[in-house]
This record gives sequence, C-alpha cells and structure tokens, in this order.
Amino acid sequence: MSQNSADLPWKVRLFTSLFSFTYKVMIRRSDGSLNRLLLNFLDYKTSPSPDKPIDGVTTTDFTIDEDRNLWFRLYNPVFRTSTTDNEVNIPVIFYFHGGGFICMAANSKLFDDLCYRLARLLPAVIISVNYRLAPERRCPCQYEDGFDVIKFIDKSYLEVLPNHANLKHSFVAGDSAGGNLAHHMALKASKSELFNIKLTGVIAIQPFFGGEERTGSEIKLSRDPFVPMDTTDWMWRSFLPEGSNRDHQVSNVFGPNSVDISELKFPAVLVIIGGLDPLQDWQKRYYEGLKKSGKEVYLVEYVNAFHSFYLFPCVPEFSLFIKDVKDFMQKQMSR
Repeated sequence: MSQNSADLPWKVRLFTSLFSFTYKVMIRRSDGSLNRLLLNFLDYKTSPSPDKPIDGVTTTDFTIDEDRNLWFRLYNPVFRTSTTDNEVNIPVIFYFHGGGFICMAANSKLFDDLCYRLARLLPAVIISVNYRLAPERRCPCQYEDGFDVIKFIDKSYLEVLPNHANLKHSFVAGDSAGGNLAHHMALKASKSELFNIKLTGVIAIQPFFGGEERTGSEIKLSRDPFVPMDTTDWMWRSFLPEGSNRDHQVSNVFGPNSVDISELKFPAVLVIIGGLDPLQDWQKRYYEGLKKSGKEVYLVEYVNAFHSFYLFPCVPEFSLFIKDVKDFMQKQMSR
C-alpha cells in the first residue's frame, strides 16, 4: 500500500493485497475489458433480513424496475421505546455505493455491512440504491437510476418507509463513485420539484472525480491498491459516453465543461478526504469549486486514511468518520 502496511490491522492488509492482485490480474483483462462473470463470483451478496433485526436493524428489498434491475435496500433501525412511532424521528439517507461505476452492488457484503453500521450508529433510515453498471450500461444510466429512486420515494414513501423516517431531513450520500453520484443527485434535485423530500445535505465520502490533468496526489500515490491512476483511467473510459474524455462534466465537475451551479439552491455538503488517497486533489478541488460557487461546504481530512477506509471499522479513522458525519447531519437538521 501507499502507507506502511504494518500500521494497518492484518485483515485490512490481507484484503488490500488480495484486492489489488485479483483486480489487476484476473478481473481487468489485458485488452481493457471486464471479466464480469468472475467479478460477480467474487462479490459475495447478502440477503435482506426484514423480520429479524441484525444489530438492531432490519432490511427489506424493494424493486422499482425489474428490466433495469433497479431496486433499493431499506435499512430500518429498530427502537425499543414505549413511545409511539410518530414520536420517534430520524433522518433518511439515500446511499450510493462505490466501485468505480463498474462493480459492486447494494447487496455486496462490504456495503451491506457499512449501511448496517450507518443505520445503527447515526442513526438513520438508509435507502441503498442498486444502479446499473458500466461498461455494459454507460453514463448517464447511473444518474437516471439514482434519481428515479428518489422520485419513487417522494411519491410512494407511505408504502415503504417506517413512520419514524423524516423525509424533511433527507441526505444524499455515497463513497467514491457513489460520492460522485450523490453530488449529481443533489444537482438534479435542485433543478426538479420534489413534493415530500427536502434534501438537507450531501455527504461525499472520498468522492470519485477526475480530469485530463494529472494531479500531484495521483502521481505521488500511483501504486495505491484501490485507485491507482491506470485503474481510474480505465474506469472513466468504461463509464463515460463514447468519445468523451475525463473533462466531461460528470467527472470534472468544476472543469472546462462544467455546469454553473452558483444560482442553484444546493444543499450543504460535507466532503471527506484521506491523506493517502490518490483522488484527494480532485476532492479538494471539488470543495474549492463549491466554495467559489457560494455553497455551504465543509472539508474533513484524515491524514492517514487510505481510499475506502470507511469499509473497515477496525481502523481508527472509522469512529472519527461516524462522529463527523453525525455532527454534520445534526447541524443541518437543527436549522
């Protein structure tokens, strides 16, 4: 890894080593194509638990469009209280998983475990979105899928959400590619009319942005096991519309082809970065771009955090991450 592996728990060291080898040697073929069959085999999927809480959280899957395999998993914290459901009030988070737009799913064990933790520790009702993947389905499918889930909840929330879910305190959140999606969901929402959902904030966890320019952190941390430069280049080629480059407006959101958001009513944003993440320079540019556009934005940096640290509760940054997200949410909800 880019940092001293001896500083990490052995489970994390083992996972990163296996991930790096498997991804580069077995999943990403030499011709640039993706071995989807092997990837799906290695990506262990979990089942929902609607009737039996796991660590105080029940989960239920809801399908919106079978043809698109568009569905979401709902994480509902169970409260042991003598009060009625209407007296308990917690926020709703629309969550978008990472994976470079090309891998993982809402029921992948890594992200299922993460959403269980978020639901329990924040606490919040989590709506984890399963969107289509590239290269089989390129941009803008992922953004369309994500916003269709938001619109579905806005219209049909009484059919799927528990009584203690407060849509007036809704957040969009995501990690890596999911952080990119979270930004664009807020952008779409600011241009649309939602009747029951009020987006209170964006939680961008090490969001995946990029551009044609090579940044200092990309070069310095080019041997990162999760997002080395050659891998992110391949991900963008697989995801972006044919003929596009990395300065496309969905990847370089404050670049030469970007959309001006200065006049849009955009929710407050929390940007979380890691000092050992090759993508950190793009994430800092995202923060600066939001500031220059007059938006409320907060930057939190964990100096020793690698890309995807939030998937490992055994690392010290995880508890800080939960606290910072919780503080941001509470600040926005108090207004």
